[in-house]
Amino acid sequence: MMKRMINWLKGEIVLAAAWLLALISLLIVPPDREYLNYIDFRTLGLLFSLMAVMAGARRLGVFRQAGLWLLEKVKNSRQLEAVLVLLCFFSSMAVTNDVALITFVPFALEVLRMAKEERRAVRVVILQTLAANLGSMATPIGNPQNLYLYGISGYSAGDFLMLMLPLTALSLGLLAACLLLTQRQKMEFKNAGEVPGKRENGKKLGYLLLFILCLGAVAKWIPVSALCGAVALYVLLADRKTLAAVDYSLLLTFIGFFIFIGNMGRVPAFAEFLQRCVEGREVGVAVLASQAISNVPAALLLSGFTDSWGRLIVGANLGGLGTLIASMASLISYKILAEQFPHKKREYLIKFTGYNLAFLAVLMTGNWLLGG
Repeated sequence: MMKRMINWLKGEIVLAAAWLLALISLLIVPPDREYLNYIDFRTLGLLFSLMAVMAGARRLGVFRQAGLWLLEKVKNSRQLEAVLVLLCFFSSMAVTNDVALITFVPFALEVLRMAKEERRAVRVVILQTLAANLGSMATPIGNPQNLYLYGISGYSAGDFLMLMLPLTALSLGLLAACLLLTQRQKMEFKNAGEVPGKRENGKKLGYLLLFILCLGAVAKWIPVSALCGAVALYVLLADRKTLAAVDYSLLLTFIGFFIFIGNMGRVPAFAEFLQRCVEGREVGVAVLASQAISNVPAALLLSGFTDSWGRLIVGANLGGLGTLIASMASLISYKILAEQFPHKKREYLIKFTGYNLAFLAVLMTGNWLLGG
């Protein structure tokens, strides 16, 4: 029993930390009616809906099928890497960084094996991870912290896109530069086997319509309550297995942090101290905090003590670069690679950190030059 509990804590350390902080804060501010005002139900509803839709689409092989179609156009090893990396960059803008990595990292390793290019595995997975984290920062639905900060900032979708466009373009340029350094070898890629759910076109259409509804809810054209009801009803009636693929631990992590932030915001001394630390330094503080607790909790924590939303959005997104835990999505690709190539774990960690710090330094400099 104890061993099982320890293993659970290792796998859900951020969730455990969120609720430990929440429980500690209960001793400082006893539960009352104000607790209900802490929780951003709109963000939770959007997160649940997006995760369910993306999980269903992934189970049906939608993203892998698109990747296979693109790979049929590949003529050399440089193009192969470019397709595998840019799939993560552009897909993460719509399907979130973690979904992009869960889908395309195993797909990439399978493709590299078929092409007898396993020696490229570490480099490709590192670039895919960078691409997913950087591409996802471009849109309000690219990652959980963007969805939350977009909701409370009052920004329009256009404002958000314009805020992140310069850094997104710079990120794409950095990835392109890395890909151009790839040794080019001729190859022909035709097929990677059967795609799961290839014939279930009715379900695919259903998830496409639900995704359009999700975009409508993000744009505030559709009530989130109506979206959640539609998603839950469709999944229950048409694809119940998808319910098990939703990351409920992320939803519970958000609730834990909402409670902690709400309670500590009612403690004047703590609120004043954190506001002094954050004010005018949102980008740097968010980046540093993310290195220790990852960027989603950092965004949730700091959001209670600043109203400089643009700087906090930039800081939380750039904070996903750096250490392996700076973005929880980065752990996904590491675990997948470690399972398939355990002898490459040390090489991966060293190179991952090097690439991430280099990208972070360039993007922080770019943001400073832009006046951020």
